[in-house]
Amino acid sequence: MHNHTIAELAAGLKAKKFSSKEITEAFLKRIKELDNKLNSFITVCEEQAHKDAQIADAMLAKGNAKPLTGIPIAQKDIFCTQGIKTTCGSKILDNFIAPYDATTITHYKQAGAVLLGKTNMDEFAMGSSNENSFYGPVKNPWDLNRVPGGSSGGSAAAVAARLAPGATGTDTGGSIRQPAALCNLTGLKPTYGRVSRYGMIAFASSLDQGGPMARTAEDVAMMLGVMAGFDTKDSTSVDKPVPDYTATLNDSLAGIKIGLPKEFFNAGLDANIAKVIEAAIKEYEKLGATIHSISLPNCELSVPAYYVVAPAECSSNLARFDGVRYGFRCANPKDLEDLYKRSRGEGFGAEVKRRIMIGTYALSAGYYDAYYLKAQKIRRLISDDFRQAFSQVDFILGPTSPSTAFKIGEKSNDPIKMYLSDIYTIAANLAGLPGMSIPAGFVDGLPVGMQLLGNYFTEARLLNVAHGYQQVTDWHKKTPENF
Repeated sequence: MHNHTIAELAAGLKAKKFSSKEITEAFLKRIKELDNKLNSFITVCEEQAHKDAQIADAMLAKGNAKPLTGIPIAQKDIFCTQGIKTTCGSKILDNFIAPYDATTITHYKQAGAVLLGKTNMDEFAMGSSNENSFYGPVKNPWDLNRVPGGSSGGSAAAVAARLAPGATGTDTGGSIRQPAALCNLTGLKPTYGRVSRYGMIAFASSLDQGGPMARTAEDVAMMLGVMAGFDTKDSTSVDKPVPDYTATLNDSLAGIKIGLPKEFFNAGLDANIAKVIEAAIKEYEKLGATIHSISLPNCELSVPAYYVVAPAECSSNLARFDGVRYGFRCANPKDLEDLYKRSRGEGFGAEVKRRIMIGTYALSAGYYDAYYLKAQKIRRLISDDFRQAFSQVDFILGPTSPSTAFKIGEKSNDPIKMYLSDIYTIAANLAGLPGMSIPAGFVDGLPVGMQLLGNYFTEARLLNVAHGYQQVTDWHKKTPENF
């Protein structure tokens, strides 16, 4: 059961080969047996999952089923879920029971999907390795001594280990694409504004975007069809019709123009990963694509610009966690100032504190123009680079990560080294573009992801390009040993 893709499970449910109850029980059993090795879930919603499966089976029996009805999905623990603990991987929210559903959760409920549980993540989505969680690090099912990527590492590990057929993630600087690459999954960051951020606990509001993670482009297309859409509760949501993302998956790739940025293939890229990407490029040429060399000259500035903009926004967003209204509160505060200081000091982890301090400094009087304003100007230059590139090509291709999964603890004491893990992904967030990572091969037994970037609202075509590659390769079908 657990080796089926979402599309295969949906077809089996429709043909009455099995019930949602049977699928749900199979995945819950795997979580019980195997997640102690991975730590991919913070909360397993066993009771809720059984209720959801019962409702789904009734919908299926009446013929009222939608594409994801009865399919178990894991939700990143950043999406508020009514009546269920929602922690964002932080001690400060360890006792927080969400009083409402995020729009993404509402959409999955309306689709008839089954909630398996809430997945582990870097605290407040700040990290590239899932080592920054209050609940401990998540382990990569391909090698339990290595990281699964972050911040959506719990979702990635759960799907890679076949503990869930699909999971949600969020991507602020690569947090869907990078863990998808390190765990051999397909993950998509939609265009900014395509998926509602309402009820998705904010890190950096102008960068955060929710998206799907699964094994195949077809599965991701099915999930995006549920997640996407205009939401009046989110002022950044775009009022644009949602296409059927599965309808064009099998369109021909003949004649599409793929751009290779020279900045993505420099000395910073592992030579073995470069070979994997070069082999993938040849597959696209066989499918009829034409390959073009392009330049994104300001992309090298994306990491420093991001690490001014994102911390500045996080320092503002995380000001609400003060020990007064909800979440963790320190014991026996002497006065209000002591309450604020100790609640935040004891409730936040080291990486969150680091980013709050950087962001507050960047926004302070005398430094706003020197840092935050300058970073926003660089952001515009990066967007202009992409605009110029997309006047020449249809899509941009490159590696997702400069290396394969690194060992747990390897970069913990060097934040700069850790930040550079997202060097190829951050630019898309700064520009608000859609991007995805798909499995492209292996180096020394560890997965390598290939990144595809498209112009605004070209998710359907991006999924088509990814699906075309997956029809002629089988990297996405590989499963970690022992899972």
